[in-house]
Amino acid sequence: MATLAPVGDIDISEQPGALEPELLAVEPSYKNVLRVRLAAFWVPVIIAAIILDQAIDHTAFYGLPTTLAPLIALISLALAPQRIYRHLGYRLSDRLLQVVRGWMFHTDTMVPFVRVQHIDVTRGPIEKLFGTATLVVHTAGTHNSIVTLPGLAPDRAAKIRDIIREHVRTDLE
Repeated sequence: MATLAPVGDIDISEQPGALEPELLAVEPSYKNVLRVRLAAFWVPVIIAAIILDQAIDHTAFYGLPTTLAPLIALISLALAPQRIYRHLGYRLSDRLLQVVRGWMFHTDTMVPFVRVQHIDVTRGPIEKLFGTATLVVHTAGTHNSIVTLPGLAPDRAAKIRDIIREHVRTDLE
């Protein structure tokens, strides 16, 4: 995977013969969003492990679920957000949006502006807390008709939305 460029100004101008611009990284605070979501997943799992541990009292496995679940949770909270963040990037050209993600299962999605039907910028409570937003692009077709780009700064997501919307308008005219 290409190296992600730091977040900077959006420039979709391309010069003939120039190399493709590097993938842009999402906001670093998106790692915190991922940590909170992972913690919300692991809390019920740890509670279930405690309940299971009480059910297997007086066996050779007593204490194992209560030890392993928090240990695995801590390891995933420490490692997964950084890896997910490092393997999430995007590129905006004059004709398409490219979203690249995945460290276990790599996905490279290219959305031509002519296929865009509508665009949303969403922000849940956790995203608001850490100052990020998700760009949601709805395209024509059925397979992969919704492409999401999480972890953007709200003003950056709105700017990308406006750029795509302007291109969609000019393609219709």
